[in-house]
Amino acid sequence: MFDGTCAFCERSVRFIASRDQGYFKFGASQNAEGQALLAKFGTTREAARSLILIEGDQIYLRSDAVLRIARRMNAPWRFASVFLAVPRPIRDLVYRGVAAIRHRIAGESNACEIPPPEIRARLI
Repeated sequence: MFDGTCAFCERSVRFIASRDQGYFKFGASQNAEGQALLAKFGTTREAARSLILIEGDQIYLRSDAVLRIARRMNAPWRFASVFLAVPRPIRDLVYRGVAAIRHRIAGESNACEIPPPEIRARLI
């Protein structure tokens, strides 16, 4: 699940989709399907305020989500998962720092932009 109004998040989806061998499906946390899925796991977009990974019956937030996603990507990106050994408070501090400036890094999203077919096929 990603923030569909964030250009940084949308670019991250494209980045992941081109490196994960088709493993992940993607959904904007703002849409009805995304909100229903989050509710199933007892959380909301506002409560999570994070990139969210749902894998099996587990939900992962912030740095846990990013590093578990990296684990499923092509090399060299998968090697970033070694940072799961770093204590979560330290990892999440870095995550929150990037999240706080993501709109400045990438700007606002163009909500009207249509994703390429290879990503559209993987949207929930």
